Amino acid sequence: MLYAGLDLSRQRLDVHVLDEEGRTVEVTAATPEVFGLRELVARISRHGQEVSAVIESMNGARFVHDQLELAGWDVEIADAVKVKGLAPLAAKTDKIDAWVLAELGRRDLVPAIWLPDPAVRAERERARFRLHLVRHRTALKNRTHATLIAFGHPVPVSDLFGTRGRVLLASLAIPEPWATTLATSLRMVDELDAEIDRCTADLQAAGADHPYVPLLMTAPGIAWVLGYTIAAELGDIARFSSPKKLAGHTGLCPLVRQSGRRDDRGPLAVERPEVPALGPHRGGHSGCPASRLPRAVRAHQEAPRPPARSEGRPGRACPRARYRHLAHAHPQRAIRSRQAPRNGSGRLTTLD
Repeated sequence: MLYAGLDLSRQRLDVHVLDEEGRTVEVTAATPEVFGLRELVARISRHGQEVSAVIESMNGARFVHDQLELAGWDVEIADAVKVKGLAPLAAKTDKIDAWVLAELGRRDLVPAIWLPDPAVRAERERARFRLHLVRHRTALKNRTHATLIAFGHPVPVSDLFGTRGRVLLASLAIPEPWATTLATSLRMVDELDAEIDRCTADLQAAGADHPYVPLLMTAPGIAWVLGYTIAAELGDIARFSSPKKLAGHTGLCPLVRQSGRRDDRGPLAVERPEVPALGPHRGGHSGCPASRLPRAVRAHQEAPRPPARSEGRPGRACPRARYRHLAHAHPQRAIRSRQAPRNGSGRLTTLD
């Protein structure tokens, strides 16, 4: 068995081939098109062994994957981010990347991604192209509204691009060249409306028997087109081992980066300064006494915290940390000092 690492660039495919012992068999390059890949297969087939190849996920990787699979190779597409985490390199070139991919394939450490079949790819292309047209239409409509605002014309109608809105646009006096660009934008909006309607009809014809769409439409806010788009992006739902994996793939799970006491979600609401004017209780949690707060919240408030440090200046606390300490000690004084006006000399004047 031979293990090939493929690094794809715009006009070149670098190839590094290893044997089962990790020795380099061949280092070559090919063009990422049909005839160049056929020449590559013929060149490597001279060794008379089966080939297992790895290529990073990027634009054009699927084409290379399909062509080499048709030639009899076993090809996997690796997640580029995970490959970088598995094999961080001090020097990074296309040839080194090809060798790294071949080594990962030889050691069976390839972070392979799920590759949809041609039917799922066609569904995604239909849904994504319609979404692309909708975004262009929205951009043109926003530009039209901005032009009217720039010349002081209010919009008293609910739909500027409906019947009443078109009558209003025809009656407005807008100088050149903005009048021409406005007319061009309206004409392009009409053309995009027609194209979007045709794309919607194609989606309905292609996904009439899709098994996921009726179930997705039972969720509030999901109509037919959005349900088809979600189903096309999911592909085969059986590839997710749990609902948590599915939610993480869709981006519905919030990302939290924690390390010790560091939390990128930001400070908790109970960490704001205690202001006596808010009420008789000093719990710092909407007037709730500290004894009635949850145990985890009280522990979070009472836990000692190391002083914050500014980057590049070890040993000095950052200004925000100094202000936070002042706010906890003298909340009213800190608030007044931030709001105090300046006199002509640039000094802060007292409010007391």
